[in-house]
Amino acid sequence: MSLAAKIFSRAQRKWNYLYDDLRSGFGMNKETFKRARGARIIVYHGICQTHHTRFNSIFLKLKTFKAHLQFYKKYFHVISLNDFYNQQFNKERFNICISFDDGFANNYKYVLPLIEKYQVPATFFVTAIRDAGYDILWNDVLALSKKNGPAVLQFYNQPFYKNRYGDYVSKLDGKYLRDLLRADDFDKKAEMIKLLEEKMSFRNKKKEEDYWLQMTKEEIKMLSQSQWVTIGCHGYYHNDLSKISIDKAKDEIISSKKFIENTIGKEIDAIAFPYGAYSQNVVMESKAAGFAKLLATDFLFPENHADDLMRERFTVNPYISVNNQMIAIVNGKYR
Repeated sequence: MSLAAKIFSRAQRKWNYLYDDLRSGFGMNKETFKRARGARIIVYHGICQTHHTRFNSIFLKLKTFKAHLQFYKKYFHVISLNDFYNQQFNKERFNICISFDDGFANNYKYVLPLIEKYQVPATFFVTAIRDAGYDILWNDVLALSKKNGPAVLQFYNQPFYKNRYGDYVSKLDGKYLRDLLRADDFDKKAEMIKLLEEKMSFRNKKKEEDYWLQMTKEEIKMLSQSQWVTIGCHGYYHNDLSKISIDKAKDEIISSKKFIENTIGKEIDAIAFPYGAYSQNVVMESKAAGFAKLLATDFLFPENHADDLMRERFTVNPYISVNNQMIAIVNGKYR
């Protein structure tokens, strides 16, 4: 696509979003939402008070998430993950299943009180990173480094320089540090965490904790005790299970399940693959470990559509209005 075509496409998309918001302002979208039918599993990650896109694009402002819940209650029908799998749908409304990935402490701090207030179920997919002795995921360290990290980072025996977006890129081959780490074992990620922690002072910035701090074991346990909460697995180290060896992926699947079950004192049967990434071997090992609910983002293989244990999910967009987000959820796609 040419530069001119990209600019036109971007302008057209902005106009379409603006047009739908204008329609909403005149109350013209109400019937659309009332007539909507179907079901969708929604993926959220982190919730913060302000500056939700400061470090990455997976956070929403607290007031925006609250507005989502209010909208769901008004127009849609919110169901649990179990009900979604059992197809216990309301035929008179659009059905929403809420899920959260990554296990941020802000889920316990902000989300739990809201889902209890509005009495809507939600599933939280958490890692076992606390069992490994960490309170932050490796990719969140890299996210923080966009603002707080050094201009040049020596890693993989080569220098990585920040591009204009704050990402570390190799001058030798143009590869992104995040991509190299995602394809590597956790040992290399742990090395990166240690190196950047020494160069950044993010732990002294309490106002930034919402962007990275993981739930403690006690918070995971207390979260699980809510009648509105289901806990699921999201890997051990938050590794890409499709890129590491299948033996290591198998160990992570089993170990993470064991950690969560020991923490909350309940059996779990749901796993959401980190980054939505998986292989057919990962699917097989997840089933062998006892998982009966396997959550992806988009299906990666044609045969997944016929698998009763697998489901796709739809990720929220932090850059659009509540109205446009709801239109996208109903349509199952963004403009």
